[in-house]
Amino acid sequence: MSVLFTFPGQGAQKPGMLHALPDHPETLRTLDEASAALGRDVLPLDDAAALRSTVAVQLCLLVAGVAAARVLTDLGAAPAMVAGLSIGAWPAAVVAGVLDMADAVRLVELRARLMEDAYPSGYGMTAIGGLTRQQLEPLLAQVHAADHPVYLANLNAPRQLVVSGADAALDAVAALALAQGAHRAERLAVPVPSHCALLDDQARTLACAMEGVPRHRPRIAWISSSAARALFDGQRIGADLAANMARPVLWADTLRHAWERGARVALEMPSGSVLTRLALDADFAAGTALCVDGNRLDTLVAAARAGE
Repeated sequence: MSVLFTFPGQGAQKPGMLHALPDHPETLRTLDEASAALGRDVLPLDDAAALRSTVAVQLCLLVAGVAAARVLTDLGAAPAMVAGLSIGAWPAAVVAGVLDMADAVRLVELRARLMEDAYPSGYGMTAIGGLTRQQLEPLLAQVHAADHPVYLANLNAPRQLVVSGADAALDAVAALALAQGAHRAERLAVPVPSHCALLDDQARTLACAMEGVPRHRPRIAWISSSAARALFDGQRIGADLAANMARPVLWADTLRHAWERGARVALEMPSGSVLTRLALDADFAAGTALCVDGNRLDTLVAAARAGE
């Protein structure tokens, strides 16, 4: 048995999330590293007003994820594998030793700015609950057009899907999905059309920036949520990180792969509990899934040690 650390994506952010991190030297070290790489204090980025920016959100999720993972590791609850959803793949890469923190901060800032500049308004993502992929895809085909595109973006569970695209297309798909029996069609707190072809150009730009950054072989298993399998070459992981903004998220398959590799304890780094709920709905119903938010550190450490 082994321990999996999961790292959430955009939409999981909360005001005050950096200030709520554990009072621990590893938290302070992570905040200092991020601030030095940015050239400004990172803490104000978790203000509610600041979090309206994709740049602030993605940086906060990077910093919070790395800090929490470092704290748990220092307390004796180290992971054997890591996986992140969307932006969550980046703190996972830092924890696995693929990227240095300073490089990750600079690349994530660029990633978020590319996304935000390309789509400052009029686009986003909608969660659809209760329909399968086979039921949803014909609805997407019915709505999709060049002037109002929409794509399947996340396959989080068999009946928990996310679509990405223009506002009008998202509204149309939501209405059709509810009429077809979906029990949920909810806009997410993600103001850009992630995980689809609309970000192909931005992904290529980020890949060029990645070329000048050292990428190391991971110390532990790093599982790609774009490919739903572990990657062990730093160059391939770097390419996956750069491309993931334009590729669908295969989260259900990623969790299954982690389970097949022996993970029996899944600990979700801040912020939120979405990945924990998804894990409990999947194979980890027979294991243990907990989130850092709302749990004591000693509870998390005990769960991790029990899974080793």
